[in-house]
Amino acid sequence: MYQTEPPRPPQETMPTMYDLPSELVGESGLPDEFHCIQADLLSETCQLPNYPPEEILLASDLNLYYDPRHTLWYKRPDWYMVLGVPGATQQQNLRLSYVIWQEGVAPFLVVELLSPGTEPEDLGQTLREVNKPPTKWEVYERILRVPYYVVYDRYENNLRGFRLNGARYQAIPLPEKRFWLEELELGLGLWHGTYQQTTGLWLRWYNAAGWLPTLKEQAQQERQRAEQERQRADRLAEYMRSQGINPDNLPI
Repeated sequence: MYQTEPPRPPQETMPTMYDLPSELVGESGLPDEFHCIQADLLSETCQLPNYPPEEILLASDLNLYYDPRHTLWYKRPDWYMVLGVPGATQQQNLRLSYVIWQEGVAPFLVVELLSPGTEPEDLGQTLREVNKPPTKWEVYERILRVPYYVVYDRYENNLRGFRLNGARYQAIPLPEKRFWLEELELGLGLWHGTYQQTTGLWLRWYNAAGWLPTLKEQAQQERQRAEQERQRADRLAEYMRSQGINPDNLPI
């Protein structure tokens, strides 16, 4: 029997995020409390000046399916950023996974938080096993060609950054434990402070003016500004009364 309809494009016939597993499947390096808090801090302080929020995906422990020839192969970065993709505006449209052949855009930045069991693979020190999926390093560097890759080892307080140079990652010297990304006009660095009631050394975004505020810090700053405005208004009213003017009688 002859086919009367043209073949459908691969985007319509390949599995979508609804068809692919979104849970952890026998993986080492499961998220712990540190991973969750650190990912929240990265997302809260990632305030890009040149990209609207609705065109940025900030993902944590979200399956990343990367190979249309092996549709069940995936990696699960601790945190990653994708630029130029639409965000979900409705709860039912939230992503179950990030599927490259559906989205068409690779991550711009991947962050891995080292665990004792994942360190060799995160740093490209393991070789691919025969008939097994490629390592994280291979996926980020050679398949997806992610422009920036950052690795933070909280046990050694060691931050490492890599930039894609040609076909390979090149280590970036970080003498001050800070990593500036010119394309974003933002940087990543190690900050010592308290976040979510936990004090330590955290990976955090900054700009030319300093560390970018968390939601709690933004609220505190707004309260401080409001209090300063109130005090300024009180001083002005007091001065006016000293000059025989009742500020309450002035037209609004």
